[in-house]
Amino acid sequence: MILVLGAGPAGAAVALGLRRLGYPVTLVSEWRRFAALEGVSVRVLEALRGAGLNHALADAALPSQRQVSWNGQQHAQNIEYLLDRPGFDRGLREDLRVAGVELIEGRVLKVRSSVAGHWVEIEGRETLVADFLVEARGRSAPALGKGLRGPETVSLLNRWQTAPGDTASAVESLEDGWAWMARRADGQCYWQWTVDVASAALPGKAMLLDYCRQRRLDSAVARAFFGDGVETDLQLHARSSTAILCPQVCGYNWIRVGDAAMAVDPLSGNGIFQSLSSALQAPTVINTLLRKPERAALAQRFHQQRVEQLFLRFARIGRDFYADEQRWPEQPFWQARRQWPDAEVAHAEADFAALKIERAPVLRDGLVDEAEVVITADQPLGIWHVQGVELAPLVKRLWREPAEQALAGLTVEQGRVVRGWLLSQGYRPLTLTLSPKGRGD
Repeated sequence: MILVLGAGPAGAAVALGLRRLGYPVTLVSEWRRFAALEGVSVRVLEALRGAGLNHALADAALPSQRQVSWNGQQHAQNIEYLLDRPGFDRGLREDLRVAGVELIEGRVLKVRSSVAGHWVEIEGRETLVADFLVEARGRSAPALGKGLRGPETVSLLNRWQTAPGDTASAVESLEDGWAWMARRADGQCYWQWTVDVASAALPGKAMLLDYCRQRRLDSAVARAFFGDGVETDLQLHARSSTAILCPQVCGYNWIRVGDAAMAVDPLSGNGIFQSLSSALQAPTVINTLLRKPERAALAQRFHQQRVEQLFLRFARIGRDFYADEQRWPEQPFWQARRQWPDAEVAHAEADFAALKIERAPVLRDGLVDEAEVVITADQPLGIWHVQGVELAPLVKRLWREPAEQALAGLTVEQGRVVRGWLLSQGYRPLTLTLSPKGRGD
């Protein structure tokens, strides 16, 4: 039996992917106990649909124009969809049920693991025994040693009810942090303040709600956004939003996905998208570990490398967003985050002459395999093919043949997509007359 712990988007995506491969799957989860709203992009909605979460999205996403106030400048960004998590979670359970996933609602008390399997104790139930374990309980998953951590960060989510109005969302940078705010048409309001744990000097728990309310009232952006309506049922939920990379995310009979593998700073992008990024590849990795144990090391390497690369990519994106705020460079919150995790650029400049060819793990026919890939500035783990065309043999030909000859034989659509990719990598016909040396040719 394959057992999945956690029914967030990551755990659900893995369970649905495993069902499509024909595996029996049992999923154990405690469902979310408080109402929450998350802002997601069209790209995230497409990824959720691609994972099979159609019922989850049926009535859960409300479009809104997001306003941004950053570095003293205000502008409107693209449409943001407000995802109602209680409604999303109900639909998610229906997606799992329709797919034939066995659902168990309960709190996991203890997990004992060995090479022989996993024994999971659940409150009020008999111990479950599983051959393979998927850890998808997010930040609440037990730590596996000391991983890479960003500056310690906490997000304070305030939720209240006011008069109905228009759906909207906004982001604002503040001297000691930043805030995301959203308003639903039914009058539900959300204001999440993200601050530095060490320097925020927050009051005790009994005074925290009033403290957050006053900070919100001190913001002209928040006052204009929410208006002056009567607030009722004001609630506060504090949660860690420190960026964390787990030191090991895959073994011979277990795997970590979503926030249990890597949890990112909320400013670097939507947490759901990052969760799906690691979860969508997991069914193929698991399938390889179970069906092709001789490829176990390759499968583990594939998952580990991609989780690490995704984490660093999103961390650098977040770093650059923090660096865009120039008004308080000496404040501890901004100073720590504008320099972490490193000084490497998030988006390296393309250089066709610098392309390399290496053997690396790839996904082929539902299994992790090995093939020659092209290493690029934006794909340091390599890209195997586009539009069904393997890129390594093509690039090798371009190093020694005229472009017209190397690209001959492609369909019209393949030619269009491949040429677009070559241009994005700095391709220019004159640069192809000589073969770069030391490229694995």
